[in-house]
Amino acid sequence: MNKNMTLLQHFIELRRRLIWVLLWFFAMFGIGLYFYPYIQNFLTSPLLSVWGDGKMLYNEITDGLYIQFSLATLFAIFASIPFALWHVWAYVSPGLKAPEKKFIAPILILSPVLFLCGMAFAYYLMFPIVFGFFVEINKAAPVPAIFLPAASNYLNFTVYLLKVFGLVFQLPLVMVLLNRIGILSRSAAVKMRRYVIVGSFIVAAILTPPDVYSQVLLAIPLWILFEISILFMKKE
Repeated sequence: MNKNMTLLQHFIELRRRLIWVLLWFFAMFGIGLYFYPYIQNFLTSPLLSVWGDGKMLYNEITDGLYIQFSLATLFAIFASIPFALWHVWAYVSPGLKAPEKKFIAPILILSPVLFLCGMAFAYYLMFPIVFGFFVEINKAAPVPAIFLPAASNYLNFTVYLLKVFGLVFQLPLVMVLLNRIGILSRSAAVKMRRYVIVGSFIVAAILTPPDVYSQVLLAIPLWILFEISILFMKKE
């Protein structure tokens, strides 16, 4: 966004970048349609790893198509975010001052990185524990039972948890941003510690399934991320 450009030129430039982002999204959607079986296998492997010879249920005639398009869309969204952020930066950076560039650029880079870290934490650490817990609970049913989860419900549940953990891992960026613009001081954040600890478990209880394992596995990282955020906040 060049300050010397007219308002019409700004709109033309913005439209051009939006078109590029949309074209990229549809291209990634096409790639997602091709690779969706691998994406589905990747998302279901945490459950299947703790459930030998497990099978999943397609209980609606449209489930196969729904899952294919849902996973392709999910892939396109995640693959498009870095591309879209780059275009946002390319559009606004010419109109920013050097200190503003120095402040905003790391946020645009770190936000997707932290989101991926949150999803990786959920996938590699939380999922095996939580799914193992649920499988054992079902196996211990006092009546004869067949454990046959619906594929669409499982994938919706899994993607939801991945998004929750990805968003939770944005906490350091949010706190540091509030600190740098003068809304949240480091001393105020330190005083909030006891409330944050309690609040972490309340938030975890709301956002995760009703079992102790998943709630603890969200609450503890939330608390740790809060403590890490304090380390990067400016001292008064």
